Parts: sequence; C-alpha cells; structure tokens
Amino acid sequence: MQSKVMEHEALKKYKPVDCRHFIDGAFIDSEKKVNNINPATEDVIGTIAIGGEQEVDRAVQAAKRALTGPWKSLSSFERSSILRRIGDEILKRKEELAFLEATDTGKPYALALEMDITRAAHNFYFFADYLTSMGTEAYQQDEKALHYAIRRPVGVVGMINPWNLPLLLLTWKLAPCLAAGSTAVMKPSEWTPMTATVLAEICKDAGVPDGVVNLVHGFGADSAGEAITKHPEVDAVTFTGDTKTGTAIMQSAAPSLKKVSFELGGKNPNIIFADSDLDEVIETTLKSSFLNQGQVCLAGSRIYVESTVYDEFMEKFTARTKELKVGDPFDEKVNVGSLVSREHYEHVLRYIDLAKEEGGMVVTGGTNRPDSLDKGCFVRPTIITGLGQSARCVQEEIFGPVVTVMPFDTEEAVIGYANDTKYGLGTSIWTNDLRRAHRVAHRIEAGIIWVNTWYLRDLRTPFGGMKESGVGREGGAHSFDFYSELSNVTIKL
Repeated sequence: MQSKVMEHEALKKYKPVDCRHFIDGAFIDSEKKVNNINPATEDVIGTIAIGGEQEVDRAVQAAKRALTGPWKSLSSFERSSILRRIGDEILKRKEELAFLEATDTGKPYALALEMDITRAAHNFYFFADYLTSMGTEAYQQDEKALHYAIRRPVGVVGMINPWNLPLLLLTWKLAPCLAAGSTAVMKPSEWTPMTATVLAEICKDAGVPDGVVNLVHGFGADSAGEAITKHPEVDAVTFTGDTKTGTAIMQSAAPSLKKVSFELGGKNPNIIFADSDLDEVIETTLKSSFLNQGQVCLAGSRIYVESTVYDEFMEKFTARTKELKVGDPFDEKVNVGSLVSREHYEHVLRYIDLAKEEGGMVVTGGTNRPDSLDKGCFVRPTIITGLGQSARCVQEEIFGPVVTVMPFDTEEAVIGYANDTKYGLGTSIWTNDLRRAHRVAHRIEAGIIWVNTWYLRDLRTPFGGMKESGVGREGGAHSFDFYSELSNVTIKL
C-alpha cells in the first residue's frame, strides 16, 4: 500500500500479536491455526489458534469452578476495585490497543484511540461504580410479611463478539458480567482477535482470579461459537452480530433454556424535517453514515429528507462526503479506513452493483479505490438516490459506507417509511418542533431513538432493539438483570 504508514509512531513501537486461547489463567495453543490478515494491506500479520468443543469445554469447566472459588468470596467493593484496575490497565496500554484494533479492523488509528479504547475503559469504570450503588426491591405486605429480592450471579456466560467494535463491545459484555459476579467464556470474531487476547492478559494483571475470564478463538458454526451455545453448562449467551447468526444461536441455546441477549442487525432511519438546522444535521449525518466505514449497527443508513429541503441537503451532504479522505488507517488525515475483510468488501460491492440494477443512482463514491492505494479493502463513502422503499438496498443491512437518500412530503409518510423494515434498532429524528419530536418518537418502532443527535449514550439507559434487531436490553440495571438472577425472599411477620 503506497502511503506514509511507516511514519506513524505506533508502527515503530508495537507489533501484532499471535492469538492463543486463554483458559484458567494461562495461554494455550491449538494444533489448528489460521492466518490473521490486515485488511488495509491484505498482508498476513500473525496466526490465530482455532478452538472447538475440547477447548470450549475446558474453558467452561474452568469458569464453573471459578464460581465457587476465590471469586465468590470477594465483596462487591473488591470486585469494583478489580474492574477499576482493568479500566486503568486498558488506558495504560491504549496506544498499543489502538494499534492492534486499527491493524485488525482497518479502521483509522485515531478513531480506535478516541472511541474504541477510551470507551472500553469507561465501560469498566461505569460498572465498577454502578456495582456499589445499585439496590434491589423490598415490599412490606401490610403487617403480614416482608418481601425482598436478592441478586446472585447467573453463572457461566458465553460471549460471542462481533468484528466492527471488537474491544468496545467485548468490554460492554465483560464488565457487567464481572460486576455481577458471573464468569465468562469469550469468543471474539476470527477477523479481529488481537485486542481480546490482550484483554485476557489485562484481566489477569488486574487481579481477576484464574478461571473467571476465559477466551477461546475460533469460527462460529461447527467451531468454538457453536460449541459455546450448545454447551449444557453455559448458563447464558450474549451475542452481537447479524440476525441470521442470532437465529442459529437461539436454536442451539433452546434445548438447555439458556438466557440469551442479542443485539442484532439494523437498517436505521435518519429522519430530517425541514425545520431542522441543516448544517448541524449534515455534520452529524456524516458520522452516522460513515463512521467506522459505516460498520456500525446503529448507522443511519436510510436517510429520509423532507422534500422542501431535499435539494439543499443533497448538495451540501454530497459535497461534504466527497471531502472525506479514504486510506491508510495510520494516516492522521484519513477519515475512512478499510473494510474489515476481503469477504465483507465484496459483500458491500455487490450491494452497490445491486443498487444500480434496481434503478438507483450512485451520486458519489462506489467501487473505485482511491488512486493512492494499490491494494486493500477500501470503499469510498457512497450515496445512492432514486431507489424505491421496497428496493433491497433500502430494506437489507449492507453494513458499509453506503447510504440511501429519499425525499418525503408528510410526517405520516415518513413514519411509514421508517417503520417499513424487519429491523428496529435505532433512529435519529431531526426537528426543532418540540411537539413533533415527541409525537414522531412515540410512533417509531425502534429500541433507541435520538432527537437532534446520534450515538449519544448514557450507559444507565436501556440499549437494544425490537423486531429482528435483538432480544433483551443492556445498560445499567438491564445488564445486571441478564448477568445475574433474582430470588425473592418472603418473611412472615
């Protein structure tokens, strides 16, 4: 790849890591290995141990033993201190972790440093604090009885993690799991295994007892992922990824009635009314469309613009999109890096070709790689117009830097467009009319609804989707409800 990549300090200081399993406090290898590929250069950067039923069973047994070991005897304040130390260790190694994340995923190093790694540490800080401040329920039944709830760990939790925000989303699962006193068997994506490997090391350094945190690398079907979901001694499974895989996991988990928590696909509408501040809208829409190369489950990939400002929006949005620089993740001027793999790159390109077949017009972007890059999985930020509501590119999740833009005339019409999908994860509504903001928000079928913003998160709030976008909620008490079990105690007075 022709770039000034070698000038970046991170490449002088850090090297990719070979990825081994972490079971019962020790790193172990497997006979089967696959190459780890940097998608921005398509070079081999290391190896990944591939586990299956045997490695998963060892990890589950270690996690099960740990539930009754030293981990059980720790007070909530002691667990909180360990979580805080994990957050501290993440920040101490943030440049190294950002280097690994950018190398594994192809995302800009600056983005990984600012968003992925910082938020990963914050996830541990948040649940460390929340752990020591939350309570349960108590009810006095006249003078007859006192009822109160106690909370205990759910047990061994299988965590199957995606490749788009590998460390951020893994810590979003692991932090509340540990806060609740449960134990973990983690399986990162085979495309992005490096930061999970380092996280296991960080947990040990922070004082997490052996067996509490385990890591098994591998694939999904007929590999480590399926072994986790089918294991009879895994008590709960949490998964972030595509809807099809979520369905398969639910089927595997059903025989043993495991608890499941799924954050799945999204085809999120971005609704722009004429009374909004267009300049603010466009700056935020650039992020909601193209941040992390559009590989964000909450990306606003369907943009609906009120007809009276449609032309003005398109002119400004197209101009700003063309200004985004695509290229080397370690170039500080780059806004958009590489897609995560050659397989996913070809998946996104097929949808751009499909959009043309469906009658759409590519206003900017498309398949042509920037002239400065001679290889790598790069796609320019792409805006498509002219498609109908039923077009596949409007209905199906592309998960890349590709958005469709459509005009609308009435509030009623755009609510219909927004809800006309099998997904229901996120929505952004742009308007300065307070009544309209509330009115529309109450009618949108989505788990997360932002008004005049996007991706503004408070970790206490419920996070999750409806319809085919997920099962359950995470965040604050909602996370504790998944990673723990409640028992009610009744005392007759």
